[in-house]
Amino acid sequence: MVDHTIVERGIRDPRVITAMRLTPRHAFVPPAVRDQAYDDRALPIGFDSTVSQPYIIALMTEAAHVKAGDKVLEVGTGSGYHAAVLAMMGAKVFTMEIREPLATRTREVFKVAGFGQITLKTGDGYFGIPDEAPFDAIIVTCAAPEVPKPLLEQLKVGGRLVMPVGDTDQAIMAITRTPSGTTREIVMDGVLFGPMTGEVETAR
Repeated sequence: MVDHTIVERGIRDPRVITAMRLTPRHAFVPPAVRDQAYDDRALPIGFDSTVSQPYIIALMTEAAHVKAGDKVLEVGTGSGYHAAVLAMMGAKVFTMEIREPLATRTREVFKVAGFGQITLKTGDGYFGIPDEAPFDAIIVTCAAPEVPKPLLEQLKVGGRLVMPVGDTDQAIMAITRTPSGTTREIVMDGVLFGPMTGEVETAR
């Protein structure tokens, strides 16, 4: 999977590549789709949710410039696979899931798969985790029309926030916080992520 769907498609960060090789994706998907765990495709995980294709996870992780020892916030835990990749890179990972039943299941998956060091909080990721801020990187795995202001405020100066932005016309954006504001770049356009739910819906 890594050679053909990640390295050959341009991912260059050796830390990302190594983490993708070592993280057992099959441990994070339901038994019914486990035989497809290493295909480069999104897979259903129940609770009206999916786990993103491996290439997208590698792309977003590389764009976030994650390093060992970084404090990273992930919004949208889902299956837990992306959080596990970040933990495998040596990051201190905090992840948020708004759907309590899914969060409960994923906590158990973390324990069984050996990722008990990941902190999973149930709640609306729009607000982040102020008590743990600032973060070196923030990765959001669901789309919003705009980047939530609370997340930008919790990003360390020099840190990167990576997320899909847009409604029907989405692009993965990388936002860097600077001393005077932010800079933005498009990582990939033409993507389709599930929408962020919760507080962000009141602003739509």
